[in-house]
Amino acid sequence: MRHRLPPLALLAAGAMVALLVLLPLAETLLRAGRIGATGAASLLLRPLVGVLLYNTLILIAAATLAAGLLGTAAAWCVERTALPGRGVWGVLAAAPLAIPAFVTSYAWVSLSPGLQDFNGALLVVTCAYYPLVYLPVAAALRGLDPALEESARVLGAGAWGCFFRIVLPQLRPALLGGMLLVALNTLTEFGAFALLRYRTFTTEIYAEYRVSFDGAGAAVLAAVLLLLCLLCLLAEEWLRGRARYGRLGQGTRRAARPQSLGRGRIPVLAAFALLVAITLGVPLGTLLFWLTQHATAATAPAGTAWGPLLAATAASLGLGLGGAALTLLFALPLGVLATRYDGPLITLLERCAYLAQGVPGLVVALALISLTLDALRPLYQSTALLLLAYAIVFLPLALVGVRAALLQAQPALEEAGRALGLGWLALARRVILPLAGPGLAAAAAMVFVSVVSELTATLLLAPIGTRTLATQVWADTATLAFAAAAPYAALMTALSLLSAWLLARRFGRGGIFAVG
Repeated sequence: MRHRLPPLALLAAGAMVALLVLLPLAETLLRAGRIGATGAASLLLRPLVGVLLYNTLILIAAATLAAGLLGTAAAWCVERTALPGRGVWGVLAAAPLAIPAFVTSYAWVSLSPGLQDFNGALLVVTCAYYPLVYLPVAAALRGLDPALEESARVLGAGAWGCFFRIVLPQLRPALLGGMLLVALNTLTEFGAFALLRYRTFTTEIYAEYRVSFDGAGAAVLAAVLLLLCLLCLLAEEWLRGRARYGRLGQGTRRAARPQSLGRGRIPVLAAFALLVAITLGVPLGTLLFWLTQHATAATAPAGTAWGPLLAATAASLGLGLGGAALTLLFALPLGVLATRYDGPLITLLERCAYLAQGVPGLVVALALISLTLDALRPLYQSTALLLLAYAIVFLPLALVGVRAALLQAQPALEEAGRALGLGWLALARRVILPLAGPGLAAAAAMVFVSVVSELTATLLLAPIGTRTLATQVWADTATLAFAAAAPYAALMTALSLLSAWLLARRFGRGGIFAVG
């Protein structure tokens, strides 16, 4: 049951979180505006900007198309065919999402420096991000009523005609949503492209900041990057259109009968084996190889090699826990407002929070640096500022989980609590939070995994002397010290894979994110 008037304190908390999300955007645009039209034109009309625009757009187009085709094909084979061991193949198809993109680039570059070009960048981002298409499309196929396809076949449609005319239009929201995530992640990726020496807006923004600390050039390029993110969001909404995809008939959906692969069984199995070998085998195998090289080359006394690794692990875990806690704290008031109250102001606050999905971590970090240098200098290069950056960047991720978890908490129990005289704060503490606890824990765990592997904001905002697993991998691979980077990359990958496995095991069937 939804109510019209939220408590003033809850509304104020939600408004403060929304303003924090808008703050980096406003600072970036204001800082870019200070340079003036003439200065901005001189910066943007350089041949370099044309190269950056071409590199970025051509890679987004190619990676989005490749991930869309690969993710949809994998989802169809797993969900709609009698593929032997399709449950195992489904897990393996989603697993690359747990390996950070810059670790994947580290693996490929250490194998062949010749991949430091467009082809290498396309290979890395496709391997890293195609699960963003696979997962929603697979979920949509599981929920699609097979009666639609059966009716089309009865009317004479062939297998391909049935897919393109019946199934694919029903998959449009999931497919376009996944492709949007691929485009946004490609647009905002930094670490992978820096290692691949592939120049995009993110790599050039970082270079501009390192060369000129006034941030004028970086702010102008960041404003262009924000515009590109906005265009991606608008393009996805336009392509999705206003079509309705809900089922109008009564009754329950039947599970689709798996289609026999016939003679295609062996080729499909070979294709899946090749996919797993490229997306998982190469990164994990390369890490294992460099770990053995590191162990062979280690000549330092026992214990000295473990010190930096343990320190980086402790820093990553500490920042991960702190970032997850703060992000969840920010997401809770917005989640309660979005699921328990109605009104245009509530909708506006929620939409503002989701804007962070299209704001690169690099832009957020640079904006916070400018703000602290101008007005809050004691916060500059502090842990608190870094945690704030994490909370802003990963707020949409936490909000999706919080919103879904709160929707599963039974409103009748809340009404009973109100009838017993509980205020909204006591109601949240004694009723809502215990009911939604598992879902909130899952949301926090996803943020924790993201923070542990985050690179850009950590590079710019971490206190002097702080080294995390991600920044240590970056520092070592930048100097081609692949063996030295291997223990840090392996441990970070292990943490991500373990967390992803635990989440899949706990919430894989009918989990919290099945709620729309």
